[in-house]
Amino acid sequence: MLELVLQQVVNGLLVGAIYALMALGLMVILGILNVINMAQGELYMLGGYFSYFAITLLGVDYFTSILLAMVFAAVAGVAVERLAVRPLLGRSVFTVFLSTFAVSMMLQDLAQILWSPDPREIPTPFAAKPMILGPIFLTTQRIFIFLLAVTTVTGFWAFLRWSRSGMAIRALAKDRDAALLMGVNADRMHAATFALGAALAAAAGALLGAMFNVYPTMGELPLIKGFAIVIMGGMGSTGGVFVAGLILGIAEGLTAGFFSTGYVDMVAFGTLIIVLLINPRGIAHWGRSGA
Repeated sequence: MLELVLQQVVNGLLVGAIYALMALGLMVILGILNVINMAQGELYMLGGYFSYFAITLLGVDYFTSILLAMVFAAVAGVAVERLAVRPLLGRSVFTVFLSTFAVSMMLQDLAQILWSPDPREIPTPFAAKPMILGPIFLTTQRIFIFLLAVTTVTGFWAFLRWSRSGMAIRALAKDRDAALLMGVNADRMHAATFALGAALAAAAGALLGAMFNVYPTMGELPLIKGFAIVIMGGMGSTGGVFVAGLILGIAEGLTAGFFSTGYVDMVAFGTLIIVLLINPRGIAHWGRSGA
């Protein structure tokens, strides 16, 4: 029994770290632009496809394909911001929401037309033989994916905290008027924010797509779970969102191991309700007043 618990916790940590990447991309776009980006799931999907085609058509290795997927998705994110978001800034949140939702549907349909609904497997250099660490079975692929996800989250945090662009993004989120008075170029930072969010989504898509498969609708559930993680973690908290992603992943892993995969999504969103009952402001504010 203990062995099964440990195995499912480890499996959940691996998937949860990738969920956190998706959630951080959503968080930075929502925090800066006040935009609920419904196209984030399709940018996640494009990351998986970009990685797949970079390997199969360009002949690059899997590691390079992840970087290329992040770059290509960042360009796609800037295009979404320029064409579907920027012209509508200043209008109601619902109007921009519908615009990004339309982009989501268009990208999903376009992917099905161009690449068919059939799932594709991203080739990786990792051996399929598992590593045995006491009662836990792991593969080198899953270890790599977890370490890269943690590294990417750390890099994201460092970028926001120490880089000039990151400080400008945080300034816009904290006090937009003051940031503009200090000379922050809002248009440039808006584009950078979308590029950053898209790159994080693409990294998650390339990593999780290698664990499972790549297909046009693969971004639907990760998008919804990403929003749940942002709420659980606490808006604006990189650490809170990362921890929330791990909690959600562990909850899913234990549910799949002891019950059925059919209950995974129900338990995941039940976990969200429990966290919000403890403190409506999320994990980042645990120990503080929820008022």
